[in-house]
Amino acid sequence: MFREISKMMKNIKMIYAKRLALIICFGMILTACAGVEQKEDEAQPQEEEKIQIGMSFDSFVIERWQRDRDVFVSTAKELGAEVNVQNANGDLAEQKKQIDYFIEKGMDVIVIICVDSDGLSGYVNKAKEKGIKVIAYDRLIKDCDIDLYISFDNAKVGGLMADALIDNGLAGGSVLMLGGSPTDNNISLVEGKFKRTMQENKVTILDSFHADGWLAELAAEYVYEHMDVVIKADAIMCGNDDIASRVVPALAEKQLAGKIMVVGQDADLEACQRIVEGTQLMTVYKPVERLAQRAAECAVILAQDEEIKGDDVTMLDNGSFLVPYVGLDPVSVTKENINDVIINSGFHLKEDVYLNVPGEMP
Repeated sequence: MFREISKMMKNIKMIYAKRLALIICFGMILTACAGVEQKEDEAQPQEEEKIQIGMSFDSFVIERWQRDRDVFVSTAKELGAEVNVQNANGDLAEQKKQIDYFIEKGMDVIVIICVDSDGLSGYVNKAKEKGIKVIAYDRLIKDCDIDLYISFDNAKVGGLMADALIDNGLAGGSVLMLGGSPTDNNISLVEGKFKRTMQENKVTILDSFHADGWLAELAAEYVYEHMDVVIKADAIMCGNDDIASRVVPALAEKQLAGKIMVVGQDADLEACQRIVEGTQLMTVYKPVERLAQRAAECAVILAQDEEIKGDDVTMLDNGSFLVPYVGLDPVSVTKENINDVIINSGFHLKEDVYLNVPGEMP
């Protein structure tokens, strides 16, 4: 009996010993695996934090802004940056809130298409105090130390509009000016050059109207309410193609479309269609892809605390500071060169431009 009990005890001890050995062995394997995993994790390079860019648009009322946005975001992404896009819908107070939001989020760079060139200096200064770089995109922000202003040569835009009218026989005639928002600093640059050219060629400016917030319907209302002035005009200078898109139909109701010369800017698709149809004389093409790409490149450079360099960089006075300025050249587009400038560049498709006049498509 005692021998059997003793034998059973030995067997139990052996079983426990084997189980303990297995547990220890298994634990050692787990520890080894964990060590390998830890070493593998340590070997993995840590992903760098992406550059953060906040972008506040005045609005998307103007057709071209959507193109600017898409190209900027795409280029920034390729350069390793993330872009947070906000739309102020033409509201200055809302744009101020958006800038505050970007400051709170600790953005590296804030890009602003301003609602009001005079209304954001204090908010730009707040961003600068936090070490955030600020870019004024296409519209100058006055009286603050912005890190970059990038746009097109707006005085040249007005000159191209004026030259197209003079070349088409306006000298000695009369013109009506229907401009955009008076809070947009570009307006004074465009209209300043336009008016000087009109004066040099003895052209009478019948009246000058500005559409608040770039609302094209306000320009159309002017046309309907001041037809007595409109019928005296040999030409109408529209602040952009969106305004022209409302003015030309109003002229058509009085059978004046194509008889009164109309010019605009931005090379919107409908404007290009009107040019080949003969109801708009010209538009100014601003290669926004180049502008947006260059702006995105500059934003990344600034985020890395580097200096923007290049033959296209000059200095410009914004009222209180000399700020870095990159200015791109605009191009005049008429029926004669629309294929080369607009279609061959891929800005618009030929079938879209000639949609309403397929018989004239080359």
